[in-house]
This record gives sequence, structure tokens and C-alpha cells, in this order.
Amino acid sequence: MYQLSAIYIYPIKSLGGIALQQSWVLPKGLEHDRRWMLIDEQHQFITQRQWPQLSQFGMRQEADGSFVIVHQGDELLLPFTTEGPTISATVWDDVVQVKEVSQQHHAWFSARLGTSVRLVHFPETNDRPVDSRYALHGEHTSLSDGYPILLIGEASLADLNNRLATPVDMRRFRPNLVFSGGAAFDEDDWRRFSIGEVALVAVKPCARCVLTTVNPDTGERGKEPLATLSTYRRFDQKVLFGQNVLPITQGLLKVGTPISMLPDSDEELL
Repeated sequence: MYQLSAIYIYPIKSLGGIALQQSWVLPKGLEHDRRWMLIDEQHQFITQRQWPQLSQFGMRQEADGSFVIVHQGDELLLPFTTEGPTISATVWDDVVQVKEVSQQHHAWFSARLGTSVRLVHFPETNDRPVDSRYALHGEHTSLSDGYPILLIGEASLADLNNRLATPVDMRRFRPNLVFSGGAAFDEDDWRRFSIGEVALVAVKPCARCVLTTVNPDTGERGKEPLATLSTYRRFDQKVLFGQNVLPITQGLLKVGTPISMLPDSDEELL
């Protein structure tokens, strides 16, 4: 009934994503997903919420697995190894330890944004616990807003587009995993499920913000799709679209793999 139809990662938080045919699931989410971010002079993370022009920075994966940052015809390699100093940075309410990438990367982004920023990397071994109210066994995330993986159904987007004068594509919502099959918002009721060898658990609906109103093609901000979503997807003063997911096991995900529901208990699952 359900099938994994797309995989996306966003190596640098709030920049363009990369569509993959397969990806490893690690304890903090998909490999390389949101392991880098830009910070300002106060060491606060920056996103498209305040800087919609970040949407115009694209990412590309090369044949050797490396990542390239692309902006208006300019390109810059994103290194996997970082030798810069370790500093503290803030992501929402969390203070995390990150490593500066390089002065070259700081200058490249600062020149294009017109403000002083630094590119930093979050090492895989560093700590950042998810909200304890939703954690199962003390899970951690990387530099995502709060949870390792975001899941959305194609039918949910189709339902929204049927209500919009101008349809939007899935990029507005920056999911990691997209699935086909089923009805709109089936994911609202998901709990434990598996995609091939990987077991996951949906723990919390995703509350959406003005970032969804940034057109990924132009960087312009409007009112949609948030205005329409708020007319029928508002719950407890939050507009919900998609599910936040924690990985239970690690493994390789591949587009086209069937999705199965699992018993809702640790004992039955194991």
C-alpha cells in the first residue's frame, strides 16, 4: 500500500536539498543531513525564515560522493573533514559544539549574503538530544529543527494543491522521506513502521512556519501555502503538515522500497 518514493538530504541547514536514490540511516538521521549550518556573529544559526535568499544556494553530490555548493554560477566544495576550531553555537534552545569549516567558506558565504556569517560542522559524535517528551531511548539529532527525520505523503501534498490556486511542490516542506500510496494525511496516524531493513517511529506532527512560504525557485516570500494550510490543518494553534520520525534501527534506505507498519511496542518489535 505504501512505498518510499523520494529521499532528500539537506547537508547545510536551510540551503537547497539533494534528491537521492538511497541513503544510510544513522542514529541522528540520514547520513550527511543537516550536519553543517551557517551562524551569525552571535553564534546563532540562520535560516530562510530571516534570510529567504538562502533558498538560492543549491547543493550537488558528485560521483565520488562529495558535495558542491552552488550559487549563481559559482561553486565551492564542501569538505567532509574540518580542521577549524571548536566553538559553541545555538540552534533554537540548544547550545551545541561545532567546528568552523574554513575562512574561505566564511568569506564566500559572507560576500554573497552581505553579512558576516560562518559555516560550521556538527561532528557525528557530538550530543544533541531530542525533546525528552518524544524520545524513546534518549535519541539525538543533528542540526535539524528538532528531530532526525521528516516524513510526508504524496497524497497529503496533492490534497493541499487541490485547494491552492497555484500548486506548490514538495520542496516547500523540506522532507527527508516521501511516500506514495494511501490517503491524504495517513502519516498523522503512523507510529512504528519499517522501510526495508530500517525500523522507524513517528513521534510528533511537524508544526509549519513561514519557511514554507519561500519560493525555492525565486527566493520570494508569499502567503501560501501556509495561509491555506491554516484553514484546515490547524491544531492547538499550530499548522501541522508531515511527521517527525526517529530511527529505531540503522540501515540503507532505497527509493521504491515498500513500507510496512510494525507492532507498537519495543517487545514486539524486537
